[in-house]
Amino acid sequence: MASPELPVPDGLVLRPFHGVRFTVDDPAQVTSPPYDLISESDVQDLLDAHPNNVVRLILPSPGTDTSSVAETASGVAPAAPYGQARDTLRAWLESGVLIRDAEPALYVYEQTGPGVLQRGLIGDVGLASPEQRVILPHENVMPGPVADRLSLMSTTQANLEPIFLLYDGGDGPATRLVGTVARPPLVEAVTGDGVRHRLWAVTDTAEIELINADLRHRKALIADGHHRYATYRVLQRQEHAARGSGGPWDFGLSLLVDSTAYPPDLKAIHRVLPSLPLSEAATRAKGSWQVRDFDSLEAGLEALETTAEPAFLLAGEDGGTSHLLTDPDPLQLAHAMPTDRSARWNALNTSVLTEFLLPKVWGMQDDEQNVRIVHHDPRVAVRLAARTGGTAVILRPLAVEDVLAVAAEGERVPRKSTSFGPKPRTGLVLRTFV
Repeated sequence: MASPELPVPDGLVLRPFHGVRFTVDDPAQVTSPPYDLISESDVQDLLDAHPNNVVRLILPSPGTDTSSVAETASGVAPAAPYGQARDTLRAWLESGVLIRDAEPALYVYEQTGPGVLQRGLIGDVGLASPEQRVILPHENVMPGPVADRLSLMSTTQANLEPIFLLYDGGDGPATRLVGTVARPPLVEAVTGDGVRHRLWAVTDTAEIELINADLRHRKALIADGHHRYATYRVLQRQEHAARGSGGPWDFGLSLLVDSTAYPPDLKAIHRVLPSLPLSEAATRAKGSWQVRDFDSLEAGLEALETTAEPAFLLAGEDGGTSHLLTDPDPLQLAHAMPTDRSARWNALNTSVLTEFLLPKVWGMQDDEQNVRIVHHDPRVAVRLAARTGGTAVILRPLAVEDVLAVAAEGERVPRKSTSFGPKPRTGLVLRTFV
């Protein structure tokens, strides 16, 4: 069947939905971080915390799944182990471990803790193409993660965790409503990091209409969840082709936060190059960069914080020597950077890393085989480099205004350039298609 024309949302739309929630005594025990921040050891820790932890749905363990030969409504055979996730989801709904709220709602979601205060709205966001300039991506996506999440969503017929969107609310009605909800929460949980999560339902039709009237003319930046948003749109096309009509797949589960009222925390994402020894990395960099040596990692980190961009700290042994790269040769840098990109894009440290430092100085491409990713903690990156005999490349976080400006111009920053937080906790509210 030919795919009919996909619906085009009338601006930024956040639709209420029937939230699916856990009924356990301590909701914190069944939640998890977003799927792409969970290590193999984290999976076991989450399962040890509670047998019904949501990780069983978003990262089910591989294994034989006799039910996975069945086809989904889209005609695509579910890939093991996601047939297992589908069956687990159904079993939890049938047994009452999960319940579906009777009324459709938008959900006010609050995160509070040491240095943390964020409130936003969880709902079904209307899927807009990048050309509409309504939902703005700022990173490119890789086909592997999109295919993986597509298998999960199409097999389970569910959105199991929200993407994270930021917008400028201008102290509008949506922002004011989010900031003044005072009734008892539906869900309250304190996770191991000391953050308190609370969830309220907004079911009043007039309030929901007021929110959407306020949002309709605004734009939202994808802060976290580029691969899941891309998957939403692939799934939408897939379901339209199979069914010939619209449905719940014309929307995707999202957390929408006013970045003016609740400024995000933007952290760095570091790189580890397992195949490049630290001494070789520093030596080869001297042909195009100024390289300053430090006797310790701490001294190098302190220097990196006060150095003008672009700058990178190389290290490979926790507590050992480190090397600060500054002041790249302007001619070599200009020759390496693409001429079809904006000056702001070319000045980003991740752009310089991807276009100049990795391929021209070290002779490698920024791909999943050559470059490993470590979120936030430079010491974790250094320990990984030490274990592999390689080099950790420590970066400072990008500036929020630079990311917003690049996205507004329709450009994408290099992969794994940003880590916005605080990220929504997975498992507080889910969304099923039926």
